[in-house]
This record gives sequence, structure tokens and C-alpha cells, in this order.
Amino acid sequence: MLIADRTIAHDQPPYLIAELGVNHDGSLDKALHLIELAATHAAHAVKFQIFDAHLLMSKARRLAAYQQTAGESDALAMLQRLQLSEAQLATCVTHAHKLGIHAIATVFSLPLVDMAQRLSLDAYKTASPDIIHRPLLEALASTGKPLIISTGASTLSEVARALTWIKSARARLAVLQCVSSYPTPIEHAALGGMAAIADIFRGPVGYSDHTDSDQTSLDACALGACILEKHFTYNRAAKGPDHAASLEPLSFRRYADAAILGYQVRMRSEHLDMDEVAQRLPPGSPIIAAHQAAAEFDRAVLDRLPKPPYSKEVLPIEQDVRAVSRQSICTVRDLPKGHTIRESDLCFKRPGTGIPPFRLTEILGRTTQHTIPADTPITEHDLAEHHAQAITK
Repeated sequence: MLIADRTIAHDQPPYLIAELGVNHDGSLDKALHLIELAATHAAHAVKFQIFDAHLLMSKARRLAAYQQTAGESDALAMLQRLQLSEAQLATCVTHAHKLGIHAIATVFSLPLVDMAQRLSLDAYKTASPDIIHRPLLEALASTGKPLIISTGASTLSEVARALTWIKSARARLAVLQCVSSYPTPIEHAALGGMAAIADIFRGPVGYSDHTDSDQTSLDACALGACILEKHFTYNRAAKGPDHAASLEPLSFRRYADAAILGYQVRMRSEHLDMDEVAQRLPPGSPIIAAHQAAAEFDRAVLDRLPKPPYSKEVLPIEQDVRAVSRQSICTVRDLPKGHTIRESDLCFKRPGTGIPPFRLTEILGRTTQHTIPADTPITEHDLAEHHAQAITK
């Protein structure tokens, strides 16, 4: 896989993405400052989020628990405060390129793909909740640009299903294991999920890291991570939903250094027997001790890594984000009782309490059981039963 001029592969050093997310607090000046900090603290890319609060949130919206803990009180108001305009995003992309790093963006809504295409982005990413958003995944895959998908709060079968939708992008696709909890306790890092993904996906795998450690990268890269994504902030104590689950610049630099150590452990474990190397050296060689120390370090790292059989599952700490942040098929306008549903009646918004986006074609042509208000997730209860039976035949 290539991102701009950079090869992403198992035998290449890890690619580090500084996820700026909403840590710019809705300020262009802060966003530009974060880009500068990332560029000087070992990031290969910065990542932005492209969203529009009204396109993303239905009236059934609610905050995730971690957002409430951060002091937020209204999901729509939070996103309106934190979103950047197209012009501001364009300035950020230009600034990143000027500083010699790549610009990547997560696109959260289908109508924003065209806007994203007007930016000179090096790659796209999808957020973990959108592993079920087939229309969005297919639209981004069709752009021809590299695509990274995150898989937090999802099962391995959900990941496998999503991969069937975007076969056209397989040569420019990477898949990241993730735990959708902010922050993620280190004991729930679930790195084994990355190895489980590698069992079904023959391409670059990586880890989207929400732990508060600056050393998780070592184990992730030793286990096979080609890409690491870590939230990046100017101050973990700043007010906002993501700052506390992010790394400040010096910690990010340590994270990058640890990633290289993990990569070296992986390469040695796959290509060298460190004890055998030491035995081949002349007796009394001053570098025998260095080889022995490296071998002991490698064994300590490899011994603590997850062991097969590997699994990927939804952890209890992810259930809240899974429900709040996945998108549902929603109504664009009031739909009266007996209305035959057309594609123009529908959009996709949070929360994930309704019928998921990948079932869009199943919904078209069905009739409403009762009036469904505008901006509402559609559930099976809203649809006439006899039509549902007819469509399944």
C-alpha cells in the first residue's frame, strides 16, 4: 500500500498518524499549531475529521459517556463548536504538506465525500462506528485514494463483511484494530484483535490506539502493526472530549521511539536467532553482551504479546460508543403512514439505534406502519410487517 510516496508494509518501519481529531477546539490557529507540533515530533501524517453536525446527528442523538465526563452537555452543540469549514481544512492540508507530512481525513457523512475530494488529501479513513456504513465505505473506496478503516466496537465477522464491500480498494487498503473507549485501560488494549484481522486480511494492519500509554506502540509493532494512529494534543488537561485520551508532543515522540523498538523486535524475531548470532561471534567479542541484551529484551517483549488463537470481539467498555456513534437509516422528512419509502426519503445519522446503513436496499420499497417524524432513525417497528415478509421471499 502506498500513501503518497510512502510504502506501508509489514517489512517497513511503522507509519505514525497524529490524530488531531477535534483537539483544535474548532480553532484554525490551534489546528495549524498542532500540525507544526506533530511535524516536529515524529509524525508521518496528521489526520483531520470532516463532519457537519447537522448531517451527522439526528434528533435522537445522545452523548457518549466519555463525552459527558469531559463536561459536554449536548452532542449537536459540541460538534458545531468543533467542526472546521472546508476553507479551514484546505488551509490545514496545505500547511501539513508544506511541513513535509501527509494529510489524512476521516469522512463521517456520505454528502461530504465530494467536499473531501476537493481537498488535496493523501488518504481517507473511516471511523470505527462506520464499519456498518456500506454506502460511505463504497463511496470512499471508489475515489481511488488509499483507504484506512478502523474497527473498534466491532466483531471479526463485521470486519470481514465490510471487506467484501470494498474489494476494489484492496491494493490500497489498510485495516486497524481499535478499542472504542476513551481512554482505553491498558489491560483492555486487545492487541490480539490486530492479529485476528491479519488472519482474514492480506494487507497492512495496524492499531488505532486509545490507551493513555506512550509505550503501547512497542507491543503493537512487535505483533505486526504497520500503521499506528494516536490522538495528539497540545495539553491533555484542556477542555474538550478527546484531550484526556491523547498524547502531548514529547509523549508522542516517546511513542514513536517505542514503535521503532517494536518494529526491530519483530524483524529480529522473523529473520534472526539472536542466541545463534551471539554464538557465531569470536570469544570475548565486546558485542556479545549487546547481542545477549537484545535477545533478552526481545524475549521479554514477545513473551507478553497475545498468543494464538487470536480473537476480535466487542468489549463491554465499547458498548456505549457502539450504540451512540454508529449511524442508522434516518428520515429526511416526515413520512406519513402507508408511505412507500424511496431513497430520497432517507439519510444516515447517529445514533445506531435504528436499521443500519448496510440494509438500505432492503428498506427501499417498504411502506411505513405509521407516521415517522423527520430526522428519526427508522426501526423495524416503523415498517409494515407484510412488506417485510414479502421482501424476504
